[in-house]
Amino acid sequence: MSLATKTLRRGRRVAAGSLIAVTALTLTACQSGKDSASHSSSAAPAATAVNAQGGSSEAAGSSPGAGAKSANGKAVNAPSAAQAHTSAMTASDRCTAENMSLRLGRTDIGAGNIHIPLVFTNNGKTTCSLRGFPGVSLMQREGSPVGKPATRSGAAAGAVRLQPGQSAHATLHTVSAGVSDTPCWTTAQLVRVYLPGSKEAMTTGTDGLRVCGGQFDVTSVKPGTTD
Repeated sequence: MSLATKTLRRGRRVAAGSLIAVTALTLTACQSGKDSASHSSSAAPAATAVNAQGGSSEAAGSSPGAGAKSANGKAVNAPSAAQAHTSAMTASDRCTAENMSLRLGRTDIGAGNIHIPLVFTNNGKTTCSLRGFPGVSLMQREGSPVGKPATRSGAAAGAVRLQPGQSAHATLHTVSAGVSDTPCWTTAQLVRVYLPGSKEAMTTGTDGLRVCGGQFDVTSVKPGTTD
């Protein structure tokens, strides 16, 4: 065999080997690409599921309960059911003018001071509460005001719970004529009262309530009556 023939055959074997190597590399790259695409394709639904779950949690956060989180991942401080119930109960527990009656108690005069109880009675069918100071002013029968509204006297007492038929009171105070040089007001014919926390007025008649000395004040509501 000639030298040229041997050289030609050796060159063909080298070329064939190179072609096999290139083919192998190409197949490996293609397989790797497929594996990578397959991995990316399988990972995408997982991310979508997480996002969908996150959206679900965010929507639930619009009315958060225990353990709810806001969009920024922080815990949401929502009122508990007990707190909401307490708030609603407090509002509905307040005594209202439509379920109460008002009258003046027995006048107490001594040492130049005049005290007149305002007596509130629960005429409703359920227990209710009064707490704080009533708003009090004096009027003539046709509705014209007499003097100024009563100022508050003393500290506010605690809530007074009234079962149906029970009463509570606040006390009006003024002074007798001549105790002070300040002129007395015109004698009032009506007393207009707003229960604590109420915007509905109640009225009761008076047989000669007259404020003197410029002193007219009222205490907060207390249990019972002074009769």
